[in-house]
Amino acid sequence: MALSARSPPNSPFFSDHNHPCRRRLLLPANLSRSKPLGLPSRLAPNSHLAARSSLQASALSPADPNAEICRLCIRGDLDGALRLLAEAKGRSLNDDAYVALLRLCEWKVAVEQGFRVCYHISSTSSFASSLSVRLGNAILSMLVRFGDLLAAWSVFGKMVERNVFSWNVMIGGYAKAGFLDEALDLYQCMLWAGARPDLYTFPCILRSCAAVPDLIRGREVHAHVIRFGFSTEIDAMNALITMYAKCGNSAVAREVFDGMPRRDCISWNAMISGYFENENCAEGLELFLTMRDLSLKPVPETMTSVISASDLLCDRKFGKEIHGYVIKMNFLADVSVHNSLIQMYSTFGDLGEAEKIFLRLESKDVISWTATISGYEKNGFPEKALEMFEQMRDNNVIPDEIAISTVLSSCTSLGRLDIGTKVHKLAQDMRVMPSTMVGNALIDMYSKCRCVDKALEVFKYMSEKDVITWSSIISGLRINSRSFDALSLLRQMHVDVLPNSTTMVASLSACASVGALMCGKEIHAQALRRRLGSEGYLPNALLDLYAKCGRTKYARTQFNVHRSKDVVSWNIMLTGYAVKGHGDLAVSLFSQMIEAGVQPDEVTMVGILCACSRSGMVSQGWDYFNTMKMKYSVTPNLKHYACMVDLLGRAGHLERAYQFVKDMTLDPDAAIWGALLNGCRIHHNLELGEFAARKIFELDDSSARYYELLCILYRDNGRWDQVAKVRKVMREKGLAVDPGCSWVEVKGSVHAFLSFDESHPQINQIYAVLSGLYERIGRAGMVLPDNGSIDEMEASESDIFCGHSERLAVAFGLMNTTPGMPIWVTKNLYMCRSCHAILKSISKIVRREITIRDIEQFHHFKDGSCSCGEEGYWSGSAN
Repeated sequence: MALSARSPPNSPFFSDHNHPCRRRLLLPANLSRSKPLGLPSRLAPNSHLAARSSLQASALSPADPNAEICRLCIRGDLDGALRLLAEAKGRSLNDDAYVALLRLCEWKVAVEQGFRVCYHISSTSSFASSLSVRLGNAILSMLVRFGDLLAAWSVFGKMVERNVFSWNVMIGGYAKAGFLDEALDLYQCMLWAGARPDLYTFPCILRSCAAVPDLIRGREVHAHVIRFGFSTEIDAMNALITMYAKCGNSAVAREVFDGMPRRDCISWNAMISGYFENENCAEGLELFLTMRDLSLKPVPETMTSVISASDLLCDRKFGKEIHGYVIKMNFLADVSVHNSLIQMYSTFGDLGEAEKIFLRLESKDVISWTATISGYEKNGFPEKALEMFEQMRDNNVIPDEIAISTVLSSCTSLGRLDIGTKVHKLAQDMRVMPSTMVGNALIDMYSKCRCVDKALEVFKYMSEKDVITWSSIISGLRINSRSFDALSLLRQMHVDVLPNSTTMVASLSACASVGALMCGKEIHAQALRRRLGSEGYLPNALLDLYAKCGRTKYARTQFNVHRSKDVVSWNIMLTGYAVKGHGDLAVSLFSQMIEAGVQPDEVTMVGILCACSRSGMVSQGWDYFNTMKMKYSVTPNLKHYACMVDLLGRAGHLERAYQFVKDMTLDPDAAIWGALLNGCRIHHNLELGEFAARKIFELDDSSARYYELLCILYRDNGRWDQVAKVRKVMREKGLAVDPGCSWVEVKGSVHAFLSFDESHPQINQIYAVLSGLYERIGRAGMVLPDNGSIDEMEASESDIFCGHSERLAVAFGLMNTTPGMPIWVTKNLYMCRSCHAILKSISKIVRREITIRDIEQFHHFKDGSCSCGEEGYWSGSAN
């Protein structure tokens, strides 16, 4: 809305009831009329107060109470002045007496007394006819000081005449209360009404422009400063510098600064801090040195800005020099300078020096405590942060929202849900829960402490949600294996907030976990449209999406266009080839990585060893393992040893694998014995498998996956009695297997299917399609599911450890896609033998390619065969 100094013939401010200024400011209907509207009921005193005033009234009343009231107000005797006012029932005092009373009430912030004076004014005959500018301004000033903008607005509407002070009071009141747009609209109305701004108008309105920030309006106000002849006033120019700096235009701010005929310390501080706020540290420091060369003494605010520049520059030496300058110039008496020094040394990681400054500080405020707590938390000492928070409470310092958010981050790092819950209660008691910052910290803490439902509760009741809020809850749902819900929230987010790169990374991870390729592609397209494709972790997140969805060609294309590839990029691509069983491509990629000069890390070596294991490349795997320390400076750890055991076990070298475990220099963990157990499962070695299982349960008897693997070993060797015993042990230990869930994406929408869940709207048609497929399989002489060829115990065990949910997903995909299109399904458990056989038969009958990604690998079914080589199902290796 353009600002204009001219008022139109029929100003919307006075006539249009739908004008936005009128709607937001509750403008009285007859603002421009001379007829009084009556003060709101809030201005009437309580009856008991009026009675008390009457009882306390003096028996003798002076002939002229006006002079006496003025005299008492000058002495500060408010009670005496109010007694005289009570005696003057029905009599109107002059403006001098009323103004004196109002100013004294304002100065003492005597709210009840101030409203009693207003009631007396409104009950007199003089008020009924008119309200003078002077008296109206006094009432306005007092009401704004009390924070009652509604009452002030009502009085403002009654005033037949207003001067610039009237407008300044109202504009300043709305701006101070945080109603910045309303303050800017009032300024516009002031110009329409023909009032001429003065020197007090412009600093207030420019601060409002800076706080929004609104550079367009700020430029228009700048034009008004020049038009009304205030371009040489220091206060107006200082406000302009601050406005341009806050709006991100430090170049124009410098032009204003250079054009000033006179400058004070505020001018220098505004320009220096403006440079630092816009991260123009070099210009800011140069201006600071110029100020020092001119022998101008900086103010504490200048020093806090310069100290903050040390944080931006990460220059410890410069920070030390500034600290010395602070001591030399005797700024240590100012607590804000101390706080900036604490924050600076915390940024450098020099917590010892930060602690010394904190302990030497005699009058610590909440910022001092918060800076110290934040320093400990950001430098990896969350325990110390919690200790300091307790000391802060013991010293009766009330924490602010920043302190509470920092402590919640420490609770997240330590997994201290108990303390985090208490801090949550404290935030509620202090009524800072509407704070977006605190809400975001709570969502992050509850999500990472595996209380995602509590995080959703916090999210639901947050009044204001920013992009961090949405990113945190989407990421929280993802890490708690609720990716389907995360993607649902992503769709809701687009209604209110535009996702940033962090949101997209979390969303892409959710897409990758459920195989939502089309949804991931939509996010990729949005990132490209908004030119975020190369920002932060987004390129690697896209690469991970395509790799985990089994689209290695797409992944390789994304990998090739990614210009700033780091070791994580190479690792994702390498792991993608490994999981797909493309050992040759993984080896080739590893060679390219070395040629490109990228140093492999321990994750890289796990990936290449896993690729060799899945592809039966035993000799290559041995070469990599034996040379990884010498060639690539990566010391083998337990994960690398587990890969080698898996490599030997899959290849059938079980005794060699067992000997390898016995010869290890490190103590083997459950994952290494689990890899050996998996090899025994593949090659039906019952004796060695039982030995490996005993070793596993000595180290870890609480992981259901190892019991599953042992059950499969017994089942494949016909030991159903042992299967029953293992199942009994699992029940006694309360080891529940996650319900089987499969996801299939059709036409851009992801559909989830739980085992034995019949809630899907097309479930009847799905079962009908499956029944028809089973009939066709039987007529073709192929294996039928769970019939006489499969033992009843095996079927029962398969229902528990598999759930057969992938069959429902495949049937749904066949129903809702055109013939010939491949079907891609993601599953959260391993695939059982029965489902493996059925899906092979279905792929041959319907002549479709069907890909199932289970918890460990891809099964690509085509023309009745599977890419896993018939040994992939139920592969429970823990590596």
